[in-house]
Amino acid sequence: MKEKFHLTDNVAILNFDLALPDTKSGLLKSEEFKAFALRYMDYLRTHDTDLYEWAAAGKSDKEAVEDLCRLGRMILVFDIQEVSSPYLDGTDNALNFVEGIFNYWKDHQRYSITTNRLSDTESTVFVNQDSEFNQLIRNTFRKIEQSLSGHPNKIFRQQPAGTNAAIACYMNSSIHLSERYHFLKEIMFIDSVMLRTPTILHPKSNKREGLFEKTLKNPAFTFSGDPAEYFCYPAKVGELLFFICFHRDYMANGISCANLFELATPEEASQKPDGIVLFGNPDGQGQCTFYHDQDEDLWVGSVSSSEKIEYFGYMKKMVLTLHNVAMMQRGWLPIHGAFINVILKSGKSKGICLMGDSGAGKSETIEALKSLGNDKIQKLEIVFDDMGTFHIEDGVPVAQGTEIGAFVRLDDLDPGAPYRDINRSIFFNPDQANARVITPAAPYSLITRNHKIDLFAYANNYDDKQGLRQFEDLGEAKETFVKGIRMAKGTTQETGLSETYFANPFGPMQEQDKCEPIIEEMFQCLKKNNVFIGEVYTHLGLNPEGDDIKDAAKALLKFIENN
Repeated sequence: MKEKFHLTDNVAILNFDLALPDTKSGLLKSEEFKAFALRYMDYLRTHDTDLYEWAAAGKSDKEAVEDLCRLGRMILVFDIQEVSSPYLDGTDNALNFVEGIFNYWKDHQRYSITTNRLSDTESTVFVNQDSEFNQLIRNTFRKIEQSLSGHPNKIFRQQPAGTNAAIACYMNSSIHLSERYHFLKEIMFIDSVMLRTPTILHPKSNKREGLFEKTLKNPAFTFSGDPAEYFCYPAKVGELLFFICFHRDYMANGISCANLFELATPEEASQKPDGIVLFGNPDGQGQCTFYHDQDEDLWVGSVSSSEKIEYFGYMKKMVLTLHNVAMMQRGWLPIHGAFINVILKSGKSKGICLMGDSGAGKSETIEALKSLGNDKIQKLEIVFDDMGTFHIEDGVPVAQGTEIGAFVRLDDLDPGAPYRDINRSIFFNPDQANARVITPAAPYSLITRNHKIDLFAYANNYDDKQGLRQFEDLGEAKETFVKGIRMAKGTTQETGLSETYFANPFGPMQEQDKCEPIIEEMFQCLKKNNVFIGEVYTHLGLNPEGDDIKDAAKALLKFIENN
């Protein structure tokens, strides 16, 4: 990023390489603060006319901001009784203005970046810089507020006053791709991330729409974005490496990857990637597409820039779509589901996989299992919460994961679940329907190990049957899984009963010819290895507020205990 400061109506990014105020007076004197104050004046013009007219005082906005900043610097130095200004004829408006601009700042998604790290021994420099800035903002506000109010504060809330997150970046000049992807060498790669958790973000979109479609044109070859306005999160997704390139206006999406995908080191990011995501592509197409560059053996995904893609699901699912099509090339089967290792206090252990599309009840059933089996379960390992893979090794089917975190709906979790890891979580619109949270779930070393499969069940959210059923006929089992029937719950644009090929619109649906023989081979292998193949009845599509899902959890717990 070339600028000192990037500001939109909901995003503020500070480049600490170029602008890092170190005093209260220096903060109020900076051009960056004045630019933000001008944006606040514009906000007041339409949201609080009386306060705007007081602040403008018949002058231009720029003149008013200069005068108000000068007044703020005087208040920082002198006692309030020694300061003479028309703005202080009754301090209520002045106090309201100060509190208002501070709240307006906090309403923005705020980030800092730095690129001047020299060695690993300085790995926390960017964290310290950001913490000092956070303290500077808070202390400046408190000093002016206390002076205007005429009395010291009695209650101190140590909220994130500066930024929500900080990143340290580097330029990756060791990319092993042809010159057709030269723009990657001009994009700053993320080396480290600092999150002020719990992080609460308010994207303008709360639902994913449309499909990810395969295209015959490589979106990278027509990419017209300014590389200086993009960042790259080099992600280790399962065993693959992806360069997630996102425009700075979607910083919330990119930063949130830190809770979901393992961050590759600069050494790892110098290797050839398996895929590239262009998120916030200014192509004006309004599409989510992906392409296979056969010459480079590289998958390229593109998500067109628009307000709706602020919903994190667009970034997550594009990455997983590329992962899935790449893994099918290797003969691995993508599983849209959840896999857990349940270790009982008796010492018995089982690998449980529930498969189903969005809203089928996978995560909810596992949460119910946790709650019901609390006195019997010693440990529960999450291998994957949304997307993983099955593959065959030495004639045995095994599972691996893709993500180190879980992106789940708050609505459908056990009431206490979101708060168990609140200090490490990122929340999206927690005050709205389909509110989501990203919470760390498992270490990378765990999700990339092979895990034994003991039960593979389809999450049926549309039938009124209870508990768990085992398929006697392999053909019926395969048909149920491949049809992918579910009752939509409102997490996408779909409504009512729908079918999705293998319950997975993120790769298998687009590449059915490749997926079909892998499914056939896998089901035969599962049967040969005596894996329980069945369906579990979650009832989430029929009665999402009911307790029927507990019957499913009880049946799973019984299976684990008795097998």
